[in-house]
Amino acid sequence: MRFFLLISLIIISYVDGFSQGCCSGGFGSPIAGGVATGVMQKNQLEFSFNYQINSSDRFYNEDTEIEKLFNKFSSEYLFLRSDFGVNKRLTLSLASGYFLNKSKYAINNANIISTGGIGDLFFFPRYSIYNKISNFQTTSVVIGIGFKIPLNSSTDSTLTFSAGSINNYQINPPMLQLTDGSNDLMFSSFFFKHYQKDKIRFLISTLYVKKGYNLQGIKYGDYSSFSFFISKNFFRRWDITSQFKYENIGRINIDNNVEDWDLLEYQIYPESTGSKKVFFIPQLSFSSNSFTFFTSFDVPVYQFLDGTQIGSKNAFNLGVNYRFIAKKNIQQ
Repeated sequence: MRFFLLISLIIISYVDGFSQGCCSGGFGSPIAGGVATGVMQKNQLEFSFNYQINSSDRFYNEDTEIEKLFNKFSSEYLFLRSDFGVNKRLTLSLASGYFLNKSKYAINNANIISTGGIGDLFFFPRYSIYNKISNFQTTSVVIGIGFKIPLNSSTDSTLTFSAGSINNYQINPPMLQLTDGSNDLMFSSFFFKHYQKDKIRFLISTLYVKKGYNLQGIKYGDYSSFSFFISKNFFRRWDITSQFKYENIGRINIDNNVEDWDLLEYQIYPESTGSKKVFFIPQLSFSSNSFTFFTSFDVPVYQFLDGTQIGSKNAFNLGVNYRFIAKKNIQQ
């Protein structure tokens, strides 16, 4: 069965540069777009490629917009995912991402700090606990549990001063790190309803990410989200989807062994971490043979940020999925 509600864009995804804070906050590597919400057929393979652009120049104290603390933050991210249908109920998913750049621009662009590189590795199996097709209606319930491991350092630094043999480096703020450095657990659930005659699909998805402590003794806030999708098929190959998403990110927790001066060195201010946000995300996809091309745009509707942080503004996603049967199933 084909699920072309491909674009559950968050799924850990915005635990990125402006999820938790301007000067502090988490950032992590997002699972961006194309996260297949159902399970696949036995021996079916899917490869997904996504390109995501994020940028923001909006700053908030709680839900009030304030003057800029710096000019803007922006990032470009490539996300690769592969899925395999072990059987009709179980699908295994492996993914990773690469930041082309993560950049923080000072006021008047007087100084620009940029980083780039690989982020995290995600392993995310999904299992169908209920699937029924009758009277031209499909109902499906899928759950998932997985984990994330870092593939890069969470203490990257930038050269700030050089004189002869003397080089001074400053640890980058969390929003410019390529990973938060922790091993995390992920839990998800999906409810899917398809009215075939009307060519309408409904999807409810939830995600909870239980964050762990990294080697520096810092635990970025747990992530949870709830999304509701409505999708309509037209002209056979096109799907238009409206997604409404609520996300909650907890505050940073610090191990007792971490000193205050360490937090200043890492440019972390726990009181300015944590947020609650609501997004409207229009999505458009086109399917041809084994390919599905899709695009989406995040529109923040409401955001409440603890303390003073940079908020969400623009997020654009463009991608393609390729799905095929690796080998034909032999009927016994």
